[in-house]
Amino acid sequence: MAYVIGVDFGTASARALLVEVETGRECAVAVSPYPHGVLDKTLPDGTVLPPDWALQHPQDYLDALRKSVREVVTTAGVDVSAIIGLGIDFTASTILPLDARGEPLCLDSAFARRPHSWPKLWKHHAAQKQADQMTQLAKETSAPFLMRYGGKISSEWMLPKILQVVHEDRELFEEADLFLEAGDWLVYKLTGKLVRSSNAAGYKGMWHKREGYPSKEFMAAIEPAFARLYETKLRGEVRPIGSKAGTLTVESADDIGLQPGIAVAVNVIDAHAAVPAVGAVHPGQLVLAMGTSTCHMLIAEEERLVEGVCGTVEDGIIPGYISYETGQVAVGDSFAWFVEQATPAYVRAEATQLDMSVHQWLERKAALQQPGDHGLVALDWWNGNRSVLVDSRLSGMIIGLTLATKPEDLYRALLESTAFGTRKIIEAFLQENIPVKQLFACGGLPQKNKLLMQIYADVLNREIFIADSDEITAFGAAMYAATAAGQEAGGYDSIFEASRKMAKVKAQPFVPNPENVARYEKLYRIYTEIHDVFGRDGKQWMHALKESSCR
Repeated sequence: MAYVIGVDFGTASARALLVEVETGRECAVAVSPYPHGVLDKTLPDGTVLPPDWALQHPQDYLDALRKSVREVVTTAGVDVSAIIGLGIDFTASTILPLDARGEPLCLDSAFARRPHSWPKLWKHHAAQKQADQMTQLAKETSAPFLMRYGGKISSEWMLPKILQVVHEDRELFEEADLFLEAGDWLVYKLTGKLVRSSNAAGYKGMWHKREGYPSKEFMAAIEPAFARLYETKLRGEVRPIGSKAGTLTVESADDIGLQPGIAVAVNVIDAHAAVPAVGAVHPGQLVLAMGTSTCHMLIAEEERLVEGVCGTVEDGIIPGYISYETGQVAVGDSFAWFVEQATPAYVRAEATQLDMSVHQWLERKAALQQPGDHGLVALDWWNGNRSVLVDSRLSGMIIGLTLATKPEDLYRALLESTAFGTRKIIEAFLQENIPVKQLFACGGLPQKNKLLMQIYADVLNREIFIADSDEITAFGAAMYAATAAGQEAGGYDSIFEASRKMAKVKAQPFVPNPENVARYEKLYRIYTEIHDVFGRDGKQWMHALKESSCR
């Protein structure tokens, strides 16, 4: 019997999953939280960070990898000789500068107090000015790549983050030998091979299968030091996901407790790993990876310009097709904000008395309402807007508050706002005649919050199938490990075959309620008007508030 391991590196922890290749049976899981979490206020030594920064500690990644892999092997009790491959998925774009030895500059005492030496997490939004600069130049020069990213460059991507380093710490930029996606760096550490994921490079690095990277002329116009950036600090062979990046070195095998020489798959973006894991390998299938944020991934046959799409990449997730990515940057995060910062003491007391979490208490109370009962509409921009407006300076809003408004009203309005945001994204695809035929949802939220998923089914007026795994991204990473190993080693030769044999979806979908659908049509029209007023015509109001804030 052959086994593979997938390791999902999320925002707060890493999760390793050991899977039986032939059946897809999940044998063991291990979760390793990052001790340093997200560094958004200070560095470990107390150095204060400016607003909109989000960093992490690279040692957390290495320690979590070692601990979680060893734990799943021990828990499952399998012989390590039966493990044929290892796959990694990672949040993106999370980038870090490396020295000539391939080690993070932040681990060098000479640079540890300098914020730009640390890995910039995907939700680091302090490079918005640089992203705007690049977008403006791309528009002025009619750069052909811009259409593949919805007409705007995001502050979350690799190049704006590197440009911020140039502008704010030129010496450190010069010192860096490489800038790598954190997932690519881990693969580099495991194999000794410098390989860049086509998935991460395509969605976050503006690489194209046929055209390559943006031209040297464009890069030099951004910043003279960027003229040869892709040949120097961004060098490395780009390989497609599902392929083998290399094999596990003796040193790395000894460190994490596996056998040397097994296949290590090319790194994949965390949410993207879920697509084949739910069986969404055909055109028209849309996957919502729902957690702290939501990533929307659509498989299609044609490449078209879609407003606010974060990436349009050929072979980006599924070979032979165009894979679109969009997203919402605060979904579970916005619900958590409300629970942690705005819930009255009596709610907490009642939840404790009933032996349930505050989330569960609010969900139960909110489920008693009909759509529109609370008289509220919220905008889902609590951490900016990734799609379709692509503007990290937008912020959240709730309209309709009165002295009668209750906590469960606000909670339900926040749930509904994220469903409205997803509908806005789907309509952007439909407007360009790109079919959306079938919906899947995965991640922590669909497993925990039934009210949320029923709201989505009602707002979208579509059935939604739910992943039958609590660890679907790690499961997808394991599937890519199986294809990297190949049939000869006991795996699979294509992601289509792996998905057919291993994918996991619950039999019963969430089905829209016709009465609720009609009610939500009215609320969605209001949401759309507010969306356009504050996200388009009057966005300067939110921009000004953001700039005046010290947070």
